[in-house]
Amino acid sequence: MMASVAERLSAAGAGNALELRGVSRLFGALVALDDVTMSVRPGERRAVLGSNGAGKTTLFNAVTGDFPPSSGVIRFFGEDVTWFPPHERIRRGLRRTYQISLLFGGLRVLDNVYLACRGVSRGRFSLLRPRRNEGLMQSAIDLVEAVHLTGVRDRTVAELSYGEQRQLEIALALAGAPRFILFDEPAAGLSPSERAELVEILGSLPSHIGYIIIEHDMDVALRVAESVSMMHNGRILKEGTPAEIESDPEVQELYLGGGHG
Repeated sequence: MMASVAERLSAAGAGNALELRGVSRLFGALVALDDVTMSVRPGERRAVLGSNGAGKTTLFNAVTGDFPPSSGVIRFFGEDVTWFPPHERIRRGLRRTYQISLLFGGLRVLDNVYLACRGVSRGRFSLLRPRRNEGLMQSAIDLVEAVHLTGVRDRTVAELSYGEQRQLEIALALAGAPRFILFDEPAAGLSPSERAELVEILGSLPSHIGYIIIEHDMDVALRVAESVSMMHNGRILKEGTPAEIESDPEVQELYLGGGHG
């Protein structure tokens, strides 16, 4: 018996961590995403570049379910998640950081990470006070170390530098063994030394965790990605390796000459 078209399409996307097919997003008459098709393999690190208004953040919002697409299909590890709410995508291993910090400023660094671990665990609704030897607390300690914040783990978030807060956001995204992470401009506002530390942290992530990074800093993006998608006017304009994208005259004109900020 011949497989249906839906079954064949599902099988075709099963080998990818993230699969977008013909994804568009309209806000009234504004076309924010226009027939975007993209495939990202498990463990792949992809950069998405483009000037302001190119559609990068809208792309993330469609993938996470914050603003589902107007048309098209999104699959996550072969499963059609196009109309899943955000929490169902999180349950399946999708994580995201945001341009604006979403941290508890009055809590310690370690407490923020612990709560993130607790939030994606089976016992997240328990009201019992955690013991210091609890598995989730150890996971939080390990994540704090992974993002180079062990020395400040007992400080409140409000005491951290801006760069340290961005590092903390990466720790929150790593809570609960994610399979794929969307990084939304993690280098924005960082000093050169902080950007170098960010590159080191992203390069040290476990190899099975794939990610897409939106980043205006082309140097950071090309150092942490193995593949690049260039967006323009809501569409994928070009795809290639960092070297191919960096040397492409059209990319240089649109991105470097386009007043990115």
